[in-house]
Amino acid sequence: MVDHMFNHSGVGRMDIRTGVGRRRRWTAEQKGLIVAESFAPGASVSDVARRHEISPQHLFQWRTAAKAGRLAFPVDDEAMFAPIVLENCTSAAAVSDSFGLEVEIAGAVVRVNSGTDLRLLAAVVRALKAAA
Repeated sequence: MVDHMFNHSGVGRMDIRTGVGRRRRWTAEQKGLIVAESFAPGASVSDVARRHEISPQHLFQWRTAAKAGRLAFPVDDEAMFAPIVLENCTSAAAVSDSFGLEVEIAGAVVRVNSGTDLRLLAAVVRALKAAA
């Protein structure tokens, strides 16, 4: 009675899976390299995930962990330094007494002194990085 509901012609859907058939373990360094690649200008998360045979959702989880500071990016061999500009002061001591350090990122200015809560500073930097 139920047999008439099914197509027995032998033609059906077949999935062919390629790649690794086991659960892989990624080191923190490997994750950092893949996440850094996904943040490169013009990079597509889907393309990067496909290249490394992981799901885009998995890569988004790693990116979220990196933004929260739970996953470190690899050290870049071509580190860039920003110049420090002293304005309206006579010495470096005057700068450290007044506010310590001033950083401008994407139009936002962050002033840090010796009494700054480092957890708050880390949260502000993460927010600025996420917004940029």
